[in-house]
Amino acid sequence: MAKAKKKARKSRPIVIGHLEKVSRGIFGKYQKQITGMIKNYYGVYALYRRNNLYYIGLAANLKNRIKTHLKDKHGTSWSHFSLYIFQKDNHIRELEALLLRIAYPEGNKQRGKLKGSKDLKPVLKQQVKKQQSIELDDLFKGHKSAQKKRKPRKTSSSKKTDRPLKGLFPGGKVIYATHKGKDYKAWVLPNGGIKYNGQIYASPSAAGKAIITKGAVNGWNFWKSKDKSGQLVRIANLRK
Repeated sequence: MAKAKKKARKSRPIVIGHLEKVSRGIFGKYQKQITGMIKNYYGVYALYRRNNLYYIGLAANLKNRIKTHLKDKHGTSWSHFSLYIFQKDNHIRELEALLLRIAYPEGNKQRGKLKGSKDLKPVLKQQVKKQQSIELDDLFKGHKSAQKKRKPRKTSSSKKTDRPLKGLFPGGKVIYATHKGKDYKAWVLPNGGIKYNGQIYASPSAAGKAIITKGAVNGWNFWKSKDKSGQLVRIANLRK
């Protein structure tokens, strides 16, 4: 037998009572009736100067708080008030802070603090900068592409005359190197280019720099080839 579906729980309201835009004069005539409704509930109240919001506050005892504002420094600055009664005070301070940041009334000197809330403005600023950088690159994409086409690659050479191994190995040749205990191989093409790791290099030193990235490299002493007896000899011997 299928289990009976649980009834969805109805969320409890946060505000259980409200009194909006009531004249301050009602406290003088009907204070007993108002305090009887408010009792000792928690809540948020708002003071208005005519139709303009003047002050926002919270209190554990709303009736005493409003009575205080009839006599304190705000006493002559408001003409109407609104009350919002809460059953619990779980998020009352956070709600007050949120209202202060949105409305920022004249009578409140401090802005509400949202504890635990992350300021997203720096994140947005960083994302906007990133997007603007992409848009800027797109605007000048054609110009940059033209520059890249004109600029020769550092790892290879398009000039055949820059290849010193040209003609030394008409049929091609495997050359070898050892660095920090690791063995490497490269292929000398018939046109003198040296192919290593998918790249074509113009000279033995340029190919050696692909392996030894720091400091100068003498490729003629770095690379070796096998002689007729199968022994590895430096390719520098080919220049003798």
